[in-house]
Amino acid sequence: MLCLVSAQVQAQTVAPQAPAGVPALASAAATPDTTPAGRGLRSPERLQINDAFLEMHTGPGRGYPVFYVVERRQWVSVELRRTDWYRVRAEGGQVGWVPRKQLENTLTEAGVDKTFRDLVIDDYLGRKLELGAGWGRFKAEPMLKLWLQYRVADAIGVELSFGQVQGVFSGTDFWAVSLTSEPWSDQRLSPFFSVGLGKFKNIPNASLVNARPVDAKLAHATLGLRWYLAERFVARVDGSLYTAFVADNRSIEYRAFTAGIAFFF
Repeated sequence: MLCLVSAQVQAQTVAPQAPAGVPALASAAATPDTTPAGRGLRSPERLQINDAFLEMHTGPGRGYPVFYVVERRQWVSVELRRTDWYRVRAEGGQVGWVPRKQLENTLTEAGVDKTFRDLVIDDYLGRKLELGAGWGRFKAEPMLKLWLQYRVADAIGVELSFGQVQGVFSGTDFWAVSLTSEPWSDQRLSPFFSVGLGKFKNIPNASLVNARPVDAKLAHATLGLRWYLAERFVARVDGSLYTAFVADNRSIEYRAFTAGIAFFF
């Protein structure tokens, strides 16, 4: 009698089927995950799928395979967040990762569309690293500049920048380490100021006669403006005054202007 009841229970436990056109689910990956909810969100939030289906990945990235599909009108619980990926738990206990774009087409328990606007703003306010590239002019010559900035406090940052200038008569490479102040870093449009030290190297073209390379210490002061665009992207414009100390009693000043875009995380 016990064997018969056990067989009936097993027959009734059937895994959800994927919609047409969706790859078959891996049976091992669909096993319910009994691990506790991870950190990152105050408490799990239940969302109802409002799209045809929701694909769950085995990890937080496009490179991880889809192992389970949640159908429309079913519910998932959001447990953990990692950048733009969320760990969710299906009604059957399956746990996987979903990109924010898919969760934007869901409904809350109150029946309204789920919005992630507050979380996007939180990303901007809590940014730590910024990696960017810009194009501009260095004493009327075209310049390419790269920078990496780390925020040590809400209004204070440390920045490492590299620049390359390809002029008509010479080429210039420089780098600098700067201390940055951004008093209104919580605003979408935010001015900043920075000062720094580095190295400057100017290499004249081989066609020039008696021209010598210049390798000097460099100091600069920069005034700029950041504009938060969307998601994790920021536009930036800045103007700098560079001073190259080419000798003990001689220095050369260069003015530079740059406009570019950065990605923060």
